[in-house]
Amino acid sequence: MLPVHRFCPLCASALALITQMEDGGAKERLRCPACGYTHWNNPTPVLAAVIEYRGQILLARNAAWPGKMYALITGFMEAGETPQEGVAREIAEETNLATESLDLIGVYDFQRMNQVIIAYHAVCSGDVRLSPELVDCRLFSLQTVKCWPAGTGYALADFLRSRGHEPEFMDPVWRKDIEQRAEY
Repeated sequence: MLPVHRFCPLCASALALITQMEDGGAKERLRCPACGYTHWNNPTPVLAAVIEYRGQILLARNAAWPGKMYALITGFMEAGETPQEGVAREIAEETNLATESLDLIGVYDFQRMNQVIIAYHAVCSGDVRLSPELVDCRLFSLQTVKCWPAGTGYALADFLRSRGHEPEFMDPVWRKDIEQRAEY
């Protein structure tokens, strides 16, 4: 994965991978050889909701996604809000639903995207009206919903286990795409 930051935000010099001693020992990071700036590349907190709506799980499909994948409602936490406020805001923005209760499911790493996912079970009510970034949503029973083996899929699996259901994992779309490309 190519680094997102290539130039120093302080002096505009090209960043380079430079090893320096830190509290935990030697660490290679993108650093500015001219002024010493360090790009820390810390993971971004992402909020996710397993939405329980009318006794089922609501999953949505993002307009930008290929295929027909449905997933949890997610979004970035904003400055000045708690994770609970942020996930309720994201649910309202993306589905128009009101959050009646929130319970933390867990915290999950999603290293492929350099994110930390904070996942909640949200009981919601109201009438669904999707934001323009979503093209569809579907309701799934606890018995039929399938989990994807990455990121928020692990949160959904933990939620299902907490309700006495053993999760079933699907083959991810990106794995099929990689396998098809390898055949050529």
